[in-house]
Amino acid sequence: MATLYLLEQGTSVYRENLRFVVWVPDKPKVEIPIREVDRILVFGNVQVSTQAINACLKDKIVVLFLSLSGQYNGHLWNWESSHLGNELMQIEKRQDSRFQLQVCQAIVRGKLLNSKQLLLRLNRKRKVAEVMQAIAGISSDINALAAVNNIDSLRGYEGIGAARYFPALGKLIANPAFNFSLRFRQPPTDPVNSLLSFGYTLLFNNVLSSIVAEGLSPYFGNFHYGEDKKPYLAFDLMEEFRSPIVDSFVLKLINQSVFKPTDFERVASTGGVYLRDSGRRVFLEHFERRMNEDISHPDLQSQVSYREVIQLQIRRYKRCLVHGVAYEPFLRTT
Repeated sequence: MATLYLLEQGTSVYRENLRFVVWVPDKPKVEIPIREVDRILVFGNVQVSTQAINACLKDKIVVLFLSLSGQYNGHLWNWESSHLGNELMQIEKRQDSRFQLQVCQAIVRGKLLNSKQLLLRLNRKRKVAEVMQAIAGISSDINALAAVNNIDSLRGYEGIGAARYFPALGKLIANPAFNFSLRFRQPPTDPVNSLLSFGYTLLFNNVLSSIVAEGLSPYFGNFHYGEDKKPYLAFDLMEEFRSPIVDSFVLKLINQSVFKPTDFERVASTGGVYLRDSGRRVFLEHFERRMNEDISHPDLQSQVSYREVIQLQIRRYKRCLVHGVAYEPFLRTT
């Protein structure tokens, strides 16, 4: 088990010898060997004991604290794994316009190429005209990237690509109980947007924990920016994985009728649509299987899991940062 998800409100976690004990009122306790846990995601009102926190610090298990809906609040990590030299280099590269542009071009190119590849794969037999039109548009956007000389224009192409991509993705939903045409994030306004948002939340936290594990600060990004202190590097490096990990996965769950419309509920306080607790557990089980699927990566001869691919990409970014090797995004070719 790579990730321990703590979703159920009122859960308590404590350490007992070499195990984490997870206790939910009125349910049997669950014991998990500490050595089997790489990261812990804490959603909402979950109590983690001091002894459990110390075990995480000792064994370098990153703990991410999230709201109930999955918004990132902060993380806990062993101080020994921070790397001042890397962080100073990240700060220095924020002033290097050439570095910034190259990395941002790679991020957008990777995202658009993977979006196009997913549409091509899913539309190979169906040949939906609107999807073919979107593919042609995204291809044009990709060809234009090489001539772009500023990051704001790259953000424009990323936005245009998304505007072409999501309606086309909705055309590939074969389950008549679901429909989707536009991406709504905060809050998600329908079941498909809800599944995408939850998937992106889990992807983001996997990327963030791997960035921290590599001794990089998640707060110094290149493509994403803002006045608030947010983990912009995690937002950057998750972009190329949205289509191959989350979008294709969500469409598969929908088209195979893993979920029904009754698995979702509208929350009055936000107006958003979210999976019910039972549905979230099902989603997490399938997501973990997805992250452990084997796939090829050009840096290794043997196949690796998607989770290892994320780690390899962060190491690529680290080489780019420290040694000046141009960053190359992960491309799903099949």
